Amino acid sequence: MASPYKTQEPDGARQKRRRISFFILFAGIFVFIAAAGALYFALRPEVLRIAVGPSGSDDQKLIQALAQTFARQQNPVRLTVISTDSATESLALLGANKADLAVARGDLDMPPDAQSVAILRKNMVVLWAPSGLPAKGSKKTPVPKVKSLEDLAGRRLGVVGTTQVNVTLLRVILSESGIAPEKVAVVQFATNQLGEMAHDMSIDAFMAVGPLDSKITSEAIAATARDRGEPKFLPIDVSEAIAQKHPLYESEEIPGSTFSSSPARPDDKVETVSVNHLIVARRELSETAVGAFTRQLFGVRQALEKELPGAANIATPDTDKDAALPAHRGAAAYIDGTERTFLEKYSDYIWGTVLLLSGLGSAGAWFRSYLKRDEKAQSIALRDRVLALSALARNGNSIEELQGMQSEVDGIIRETLNAFDDGAIEEGDLAAFNLALEQFHRAVADRYAALGSVSSDPPRLRSRQ
Repeated sequence: MASPYKTQEPDGARQKRRRISFFILFAGIFVFIAAAGALYFALRPEVLRIAVGPSGSDDQKLIQALAQTFARQQNPVRLTVISTDSATESLALLGANKADLAVARGDLDMPPDAQSVAILRKNMVVLWAPSGLPAKGSKKTPVPKVKSLEDLAGRRLGVVGTTQVNVTLLRVILSESGIAPEKVAVVQFATNQLGEMAHDMSIDAFMAVGPLDSKITSEAIAATARDRGEPKFLPIDVSEAIAQKHPLYESEEIPGSTFSSSPARPDDKVETVSVNHLIVARRELSETAVGAFTRQLFGVRQALEKELPGAANIATPDTDKDAALPAHRGAAAYIDGTERTFLEKYSDYIWGTVLLLSGLGSAGAWFRSYLKRDEKAQSIALRDRVLALSALARNGNSIEELQGMQSEVDGIIRETLNAFDDGAIEEGDLAAFNLALEQFHRAVADRYAALGSVSSDPPRLRSRQ
């Protein structure tokens, strides 16, 4: 018996379903690769470039040790060290966006977007004058020519270090003390010229700027004491006024016996001025990256002290908004304890992603249903054909006609099961087909009986599970 459904090409529908399945598979692979790539970029270490110099300095040794420690501990933030000839060059690289961090003194010419991350040390100003060696056989204690800052007018002062910022700082101190800077002759000596400085009898006083545990400052004081007599330390009585007028400087005190305990140098506390030596960052640098770097820095500080005692001087910067050099928001968040957790930072993105995926899932389900609408309609048509064959079977005129109907139903069963395997129809659709097949079975069985034949049990539609 001819069937109108025989004109349809079953293989074409099957190929279409396969193409859809391949499309869904490739889409899933693409989503997996995209998620894996996003996870890789999210978990890979953040590498920050830090400029520090000059080569061989304590600053560079400290930063190198810091970079090695971060790498050894596999911390999320790593450092790439850029060696420079000076702190001025380091700041130039920072300003040109060729470095993310830089090490420099706070009173240097900073890029306009530079912000503090951490204090590596406080550089204290130390001023002293030699008392002179006693004459041979004399019991009189030598009296220094310079007893206070006011006595520096018309004198020569030796400054340890060739950087210009030390001279600039000296002029600030002299001006605030009521001394015309031009009345004090300044001679600068490199750190490897301490012996030459101590032997120069034309120098009436000395100045060094560095941390209190600086070997250079201690050696300079010891050299001048050996060649020129015990030092007279000169207090900066206007240190608080300097700090108010020049926020980059702070008022400090040098404790007694800082540079030597026997004899005590100084013999009592001395008022002075300090300037911070900093790690600075560009304002645009990621808050998360700077916060993580700051957390790691203070996390390894104690471990670094065993290798580099100078690491003990690392301190947190001022996080006040009106600070002379404001703290980077990432460092300030860590210092003030206002760092946001991962969920707090990305909760909006997480919920947005969940909603997006939910929407994509719904859209995908609709799209899948849309793509399979033809197969769905065909399965319904095939089911209706089975019902129509049930009606025809009741009036069948011969066994051959009934067998032809059964053969057609066998083809419908194969097509329906293929559609079920491909996901074109659901489990519930199979139940509807079974009802139609039951009806067809009864109709064929009744007609066989009426025609005087015995029929074998007709096939039933089952899901492949």
